[in-house]
Amino acid sequence: MKRVLLLLADGFEAFEAAAFTDVLGFATAFGDEEIEVVTVGLHPEIHCTFGFTVRPELMLEDARDDEFDAVAVPGGFERAGFYNDAYSDVFVDVFRRFAAAGKPIAAVCTGALPVARSGVLRGRRATTYHLLEGRRRRELADMGADVVDEPVVRDGSIVTSTSPATATDVAFTLLEMLTSAGNVGTTRHAMGYV
Repeated sequence: MKRVLLLLADGFEAFEAAAFTDVLGFATAFGDEEIEVVTVGLHPEIHCTFGFTVRPELMLEDARDDEFDAVAVPGGFERAGFYNDAYSDVFVDVFRRFAAAGKPIAAVCTGALPVARSGVLRGRRATTYHLLEGRRRRELADMGADVVDEPVVRDGSIVTSTSPATATDVAFTLLEMLTSAGNVGTTRHAMGYV
């Protein structure tokens, strides 16, 4: 069984997180390999961008890297406090450790920014939120990424994307990285995509 650390910052977008739980959950139910998604955060309660609260299964301090095969991170809103957690040293260090171990990192929308802040996107192709007159993409470039104008960008073991609309595409990309293209096809069919 594969295990994915779903890293949640206060102010994260629930829709983007749900793409991982649903795609990987459907893969477990209908695919050829079980994948456990474990929600991890810095606080016992985490507030989503648009108002409800979740309780992560583990505190980050209790999550052991060697027990996970990949890390996934949804984006969030600045006005909801997303960057307070997402730019903290303990949060961005997760991406350094997973990159050093060659484990997949999947980031949706502004989730690419804490990945970039860790330094692992320096000189690599990546993308992030494309609206706000390009503000987030400029921030990504300032952190050393080679910004690409594509909805989903994969550079080696790191996947980034432009918006909430790409969340399921990122989750399917992560699923393929962890299992196979055939398993993605089976899961897409089970979810009604094909």
